[in-house]
Amino acid sequence: MSAAPRTLLVEDEANMVRTLAKILERKGYTVDAASTGEEALQRLSERTYDLLITDLNMPVMDGLQLLREMKERQIAPATIVLTGHGTIASAVEAMKLGAGDYLIKPCHPDELLMVAARLLELRQLRREVQYLRKQISTGDRYGELIGKSPGMREIYSVIEAVSQNKSNVLLSGENGTGKELVARTIHNKGSAASQPFLAINCGALSETLLESQLFGHRRGSFTSAIEDHEGVFQAADGGTLFLDEITEIPLPLQVKFLRAIQEKEVTPLGSTRPIRVDVRIIAASNRDVEAAVKSGSFRTDLFYRLNVVPIHLPPLRERREDIPLLVNHFIQEYSRVYGVEPKWVTPEALQRLVDYRWPGNIRELQNAIERAFALSSQPEITPKDLPAAILRDPDPTPAGSSDPLPLEEVERRNILAALHRSGGNKNEAARILGIDRQRLYRKIEKYGLDA
Repeated sequence: MSAAPRTLLVEDEANMVRTLAKILERKGYTVDAASTGEEALQRLSERTYDLLITDLNMPVMDGLQLLREMKERQIAPATIVLTGHGTIASAVEAMKLGAGDYLIKPCHPDELLMVAARLLELRQLRREVQYLRKQISTGDRYGELIGKSPGMREIYSVIEAVSQNKSNVLLSGENGTGKELVARTIHNKGSAASQPFLAINCGALSETLLESQLFGHRRGSFTSAIEDHEGVFQAADGGTLFLDEITEIPLPLQVKFLRAIQEKEVTPLGSTRPIRVDVRIIAASNRDVEAAVKSGSFRTDLFYRLNVVPIHLPPLRERREDIPLLVNHFIQEYSRVYGVEPKWVTPEALQRLVDYRWPGNIRELQNAIERAFALSSQPEITPKDLPAAILRDPDPTPAGSSDPLPLEEVERRNILAALHRSGGNKNEAARILGIDRQRLYRKIEKYGLDA
C-alpha cells in the first residue's frame, strides 16, 4: 500500500462526493471520483487503486454490476459499498462479490475512516501472505517437493511455468526419484487442481487389461467383461492422467493411445462410438525413452506428442545437499505416524546417509528412516539403526568430491535437535551431544540459537 492510499469514489451525487473526498483527503488519502460505473471501470483500467468506495444505487450500471465487472477483470482494491436502509440485502450481495464492508448512508466520518483503515490493513496482510508463500516456494520446498539443490530449483521453475497451461509433460528419472509426486504437484498448482488426478502403471497390466483401463470397455467385449467400464481417460476428464512406465505400452496399443491424444477422444473396447475427453497427460519412465524410439519399441510420433515439456529428475546421489532436508522431513512424518517425539540424527549417522549411493533414491531413504522408528525406541538415530547396506556400501565418490556437505549446517541442526529433546535444558543438551556445557554455549552463540 502506498503512503497516500489511492482511492476511487464512485457516486453520482456531487455533494456526497465532495463530503467524502474532504474526509479522506484530511487523513492523507489521494482521491479520484467517478459519477458512473462505466467511468469507474475506465479509471480502474488506467491505474491501480488501493481503495474503492461505491454507491450501490446508480443509473445504467449500478454498484453490483460494477463489482461483477471488477471480479471478471480481476480488479481487487479494498472495497466499501454505500447503501440506504432499504438496500441492505444488496449490500450483502455486494460482499459476496468481493466488497469488504458496507456503510449505511449518511455514514459518520470516523466510521468511514475506521472501516477504510481496516480493509487496507487486511489487503496489505493478504499481499504479504502471498509474498511469503512465494518466498517459501523458492526455499527448501515447493508444494510437497523437498530440496534446495540447483537441480531441484530448476525443476520448481519448470513446474511453476507448466502448471499454468495444459501442455503434456514427460518425466524421466530412476525409480524412487519422485516422478508421481512431481506429476501431482504440477496438477495441484494448476487451474484444474479441483479436477481428478488419476495414475496408472502401464507396466503392471496385460495388453487387454491396459487397453480396458485406459479407454474403458462395453459389456461382453471380452470374456470377463460382465458390465460396462469407464476408462481412466473418461474418469480423468477435465483433470490430469499420470501414466507411469509409459514405454511398457505395447506397440499396437500405442496407435490407439496416440489417437486419443491427438483427437481428444477415446473409443471403449466393444464400442464404435468415440467419447470426447479433455485430459492433460503426464507420462513417466525410468527407461531412456529416446533409446526406445531408436530401437523401434516406442513410436516416434507418440514420443513427440508426450515430450512437449521434458523434466528429468536427478537421482538422490546427485543432490546430496538435499539429504538432510529429506531426513528431517521423514523424521517429522514418522514421529506423527508412530506417535513419538521426533528423533535426532547423530552426526555419524547423517554422514553415513549422505555418503551412501542410494540406488533406490528417495523411496529407499524413506524406508531407512521408517525402519529406525520401527526398530529403535531410542531418542536418536545412530549408525547401528541404519540398514546394513548403508553401513557396508558407501558411495565410492563421497559427497566431498563433488557436492560438499555443509558440516556447520549438520552441527546446527543437531544442536537444535538436542535442545528440542531436552526441552531447552542446555546441560541436558550438552550431555546428549557429548560435549561440555561451555562448548555448547559457544556453539549456540555462534549459530544464533539463543531464541
